[in-house]
Amino acid sequence: MGVPSFYRWLVEKYPNIVAPAVEEEDCPAGGGAAVYFDNLYLDMNGIIHPCFHPEDQTACPPPATFDEVFQSMFDYMDLLLRIVRPRRLLYLAVDGVAPRAKMNQQRARRFKSAKAAKEELEENLMRERFRAQGKEVLPRDDTPREVSDPNIITPGTEFMEKLSAALEYYVRARLSSDPRWKDVKVILSDANVPGEGEHKIMSFIRGQRSMENYDPSTRHCLYGLDADLIMLALASHEVHFSILREDVLRQNHQPDICVPVTGRSFTAQELPKVKCRGWFPRITEARSKGKLPKKPYQFLNIWVLREYVELEMTIPGCKQDIDRLIDDFIFICFLTGNDFIPHIPSLEIHEYAVDLLIDVYKTTYNKMGGYIVDTDKIKDKHAVKISRLEKFLHELSLHEEKIFLKRFELREKLLCKIQCQAAEDEWNERNYGIVEESADGLERESISACNDDKPDVTENTSELKRNLKDKLRSKQDLFKNGSFKHDRIRLGLPGWKSRFYKEKFGAETSNEIGRLQTEMVQKYSEGLCWVLRYYFSDVPSWSWYYPFYYAPFASDLKRLSQFKISFTVDKPLRPFDQLMAVLPPESSCALPKCYSKLMGCEESAIQMFYPSDLAIDTHGKRFLWQGVAKLPFIDVKLLLSATKTVEKDLALHEMRRNTIRQEKILLRNSNSLANNAAFAPISEKKILISTRYLEI
Repeated sequence: MGVPSFYRWLVEKYPNIVAPAVEEEDCPAGGGAAVYFDNLYLDMNGIIHPCFHPEDQTACPPPATFDEVFQSMFDYMDLLLRIVRPRRLLYLAVDGVAPRAKMNQQRARRFKSAKAAKEELEENLMRERFRAQGKEVLPRDDTPREVSDPNIITPGTEFMEKLSAALEYYVRARLSSDPRWKDVKVILSDANVPGEGEHKIMSFIRGQRSMENYDPSTRHCLYGLDADLIMLALASHEVHFSILREDVLRQNHQPDICVPVTGRSFTAQELPKVKCRGWFPRITEARSKGKLPKKPYQFLNIWVLREYVELEMTIPGCKQDIDRLIDDFIFICFLTGNDFIPHIPSLEIHEYAVDLLIDVYKTTYNKMGGYIVDTDKIKDKHAVKISRLEKFLHELSLHEEKIFLKRFELREKLLCKIQCQAAEDEWNERNYGIVEESADGLERESISACNDDKPDVTENTSELKRNLKDKLRSKQDLFKNGSFKHDRIRLGLPGWKSRFYKEKFGAETSNEIGRLQTEMVQKYSEGLCWVLRYYFSDVPSWSWYYPFYYAPFASDLKRLSQFKISFTVDKPLRPFDQLMAVLPPESSCALPKCYSKLMGCEESAIQMFYPSDLAIDTHGKRFLWQGVAKLPFIDVKLLLSATKTVEKDLALHEMRRNTIRQEKILLRNSNSLANNAAFAPISEKKILISTRYLEI
């Protein structure tokens, strides 16, 4: 779903859906606590990103080379396999070329990432401040690094090609030498296989379910960090399904759990560079009792969540089908937003939007005449019961103005409180700052005279990193840094809707507003149908996308039956074309040179798609990251006509990166499944791995 707060809301509302995940070595001697699964699916982008740019860089310093990223990934995957212990299948799914509807979100995120990366100046200022306070810190490592721009984690880049080779190496090595892998079949779907990782996984599961010999008691486990995995797992209607993820809610409220680590020694020549890179505390000396922090993991059990959804959605006195209720639950949650269409303005997860949707559904169920969607007709125009959806949306719209008014009041109160606190802090600093600074100076001099010990450079460096992180985070808080914009729309107050369309779209007259509303409602209706089919079946159209920055209001979503909804069956873009569609100019080095020049050349026909300055609409938002990136939408026909003119200049190895491929199946040749016809349709390429250890 791409909704950051959805997982938190879900776990806090239904705490029994999660259970702690335990590593094999941590299980009791009898093994009673061990949980076994048949199939493990890894949404690899949820592993690549934290290994490429760790969030907590104090505990886990960032890697400098691709090899370090890959080794970190191998360790991560080994850990996940020790937790899950799959007996039949391991599916590794890397994000390939995405549907156009997802590319708009990818493009906005990558442009924002490039803008946020300009933090070097802030770090220099903070280093100067530490130096003035007599705090010695490790020098910054300014040597060129392979690992720098996270935007290279996109299909078609050199990094992704090397990643594919590294994953195949990892699988071959484990299959040939690790006895725990002897009966496991591995499917590798790399970045050259089109589709998002999680949707490639769900497509595989649907394919297996459709086979006559499918075992309905198969136990599935999916690892990934995106909230939409929960909805996809529900949509599979597989009962024995769990999602494995880090227990992020518990990590902040417990002491570190640790695992042993062995120290490593370095030569006198190596040591300064290692210290500069921040690796020193991690690999040259053991922390407390030779241990490193170990993160907690948890299983989110879908069969328990199914029961909660049934309990919440069931209408007293009505005989209902749990699978139909779950399908409706998934569909109405689309209105809170996802990676393909923006959320209805009145619906925010942290304002209990899902609770409201469930209440409205139960209130209108009998008036609607039953379920809203019928996924048995998923490829049919009748999959969504339009008349029932209209009744549901009408009831939802009755809450719209009350929500806006409440939000406006709370925002004004919070803003007033923050401004008063800021004024008080400024007064205190102006009147007491000099005295405190003098006292601090005397104290430092006293300490310096009595203590000749060298300052703790490592601790100072950690403090610098923490302070820098806090400073950058505070810059995101528009209320606190004074960068918030005056609310000219004032949603909920008389005339709010016309003010919205004038401010956001420049629509002045009622006719202009009416035409705009009609177009937005049609495209949003298409979007709801597109997402429904994408979650339950396949990609309806690779080229469809929602062509507005904002969603219509719930009160605008009416007369839906007038729209004829259909999708064009087409093909995905090739990797280099997607790179051109989503990368900012700052990341153009990830492209072949003949392609990258199309971004910056003034004579280029597509140069207007790459603005030098990113406009972000933060109206009504507290944090900068919540803002809407107002980038020009890509004209794919124009883009393809431009890239076609430079294709001939590609080198042979670049052409290989730009190809569409199929999954690879890797098995031991002693595996009983090696010749199983059930898996023949998945891939044209089966690779049998010798049971003898291989030098790869």
